[in-house]
Amino acid sequence: MTESAITVLLIEDDKPIRRLVQVSLEAESIRFLESDTGRKGLSLAASARPDLIIIDLGLPDMDGADVIRQLRDWSSVPVIVLSARTREEEKVAALDAGADDYLTKPFGVPELLARIRAQLRRRNRSASDPSSKLQFGAIEIDFEMRTVRREGQPVHLTPIEYRLLTSLARHAGRVLTHRQLLHEVWGPSRVESPHYLRIYMGHLRQKLERDPAQPEHIMTETGVGYRLVGVL
Repeated sequence: MTESAITVLLIEDDKPIRRLVQVSLEAESIRFLESDTGRKGLSLAASARPDLIIIDLGLPDMDGADVIRQLRDWSSVPVIVLSARTREEEKVAALDAGADDYLTKPFGVPELLARIRAQLRRRNRSASDPSSKLQFGAIEIDFEMRTVRREGQPVHLTPIEYRLLTSLARHAGRVLTHRQLLHEVWGPSRVESPHYLRIYMGHLRQKLERDPAQPEHIMTETGVGYRLVGVL
């Protein structure tokens, strides 16, 4: 990452972590902004309009998930949660609040940088790429023609499989919770039926993955949801 125009805001009350992230981002020529409280972070997000926000959930003045909810009232900026909370329900709550990704402390700097790159690529595709096609591995989706090909050969998907795949594809790189996917694909009446997802994700992997037992693209976030990775 060498784009000097990129600005990242870190909302984190732990000073050593702020310094670690600052050094890591500035080494990549990324402009670094910081806040140690949720309220100051929201104010800085509104005034500086960063390209990406990293946020801790355990802030001294308010819960990080509440910060994300307030942020989502007016901004679609990518948000990565960086938290010591490891319970699945807390991850789900943060993602349902509007976070795009979740990284658990302690964390490795290379992984954090990779997550940042993935979210910035997704943001750039959403903002500037009107293309009706998307590719990952040997798979190509043509949204305009509503077709899917694997190594150039047509792949037959049922309507539900296609809706599920396109939901993942349009949010590629982002963790989508079970509830989010169920709502998008089946509607609000099925948001408490995650077994539907397991069945259809298995179907998609059988049709699209080189080895369905060890998927490379349709990834499970255990207890949380799914993510599509490797999009070109």
